[in-house]
Amino acid sequence: MSKYSRIVGTGSCLPPRRVSNADMTKMLAEKGLETSDDWIVSRSGISARHFADEGMMSSDLAVTAANNALQMAGLQPNDIDLIILATSTPDFLGGFPSTACVVQRKLGITNDSAALDVQAVCSGFVYAMSVADSFIRSGMHKRVLVIGAEVFSRILDFNDRTTCVLFGDGAGAVILAASDEPGILATRLHADGRHTDILCVTGNVNAGALTGNAFLQMDGQAVFKLAVSVLEKVAHETLEAAGMQSSEIDWLIPHQANIRIMQGTAKKLGLPLEKMVVTVDQHGNTSAASIPLALDVAMRDGRIKPGQHLMMEGVGGGFTWGAVLARV
Repeated sequence: MSKYSRIVGTGSCLPPRRVSNADMTKMLAEKGLETSDDWIVSRSGISARHFADEGMMSSDLAVTAANNALQMAGLQPNDIDLIILATSTPDFLGGFPSTACVVQRKLGITNDSAALDVQAVCSGFVYAMSVADSFIRSGMHKRVLVIGAEVFSRILDFNDRTTCVLFGDGAGAVILAASDEPGILATRLHADGRHTDILCVTGNVNAGALTGNAFLQMDGQAVFKLAVSVLEKVAHETLEAAGMQSSEIDWLIPHQANIRIMQGTAKKLGLPLEKMVVTVDQHGNTSAASIPLALDVAMRDGRIKPGQHLMMEGVGGGFTWGAVLARV
């Protein structure tokens, strides 16, 4: 039995429609809201994001990302024996059937492999990677397709300039495969339900009618304060589990939420900013998709090289957080 799981392929997908800060400024001005490129960049580091067109679903973005990962890994869809998909914007109301099952169908997988969704908001990909690693280490599965996919533009209130400028749509995918060589070195997951109200969508459906608020709501200051604190702690916890020091991290790939949170985390870990993968400037916050999107960018442009160590970590509504330490 193989004792480890390794990353053997990555892929990503961004919707064609790119929305710059200038585009966003014009869009909000039509609603009587004032913003600017300087205002958005100074608070978040974001210059642009991508929005899905009408009719484009999380599963559509996920399938493209998955196919790109399969191609890198040299695998066929039916080589996959488990799909774990992290999303807060599933294809269907109530999340069923799961978007993972929809992706399985669209990929043409016919081997009756398992498929499931994971909901941990922006920490979703880290949660999904940890679950996939555990399944592989147990011997239950050999090749797991892990996806983060979001169409967050569907739950944004474009009358609230403090949130709508921050988020974007996209998908990222990773294939984990059983290996005799260490790949995923350690993972750690946490949650604190006492903070459910600082980042949430409180709406629900009753008798076919929407009750509550269907838009994302966020207490930005509370999220910022909590995020910097827990990201440092979980990184050190994960390093300790692997018997490593922060100086051994080659690349920090944090959840791409806010450049100030990301820079604060790197500083607390004693890492130079040159060791951090940054895509938030062009992608915005794509929630569960942000880490695999950034990972794929850095894999394909050659920054990440074989044998290097990656620290992937994120925080999300719930409040959830976690980290994955991997050797590629």
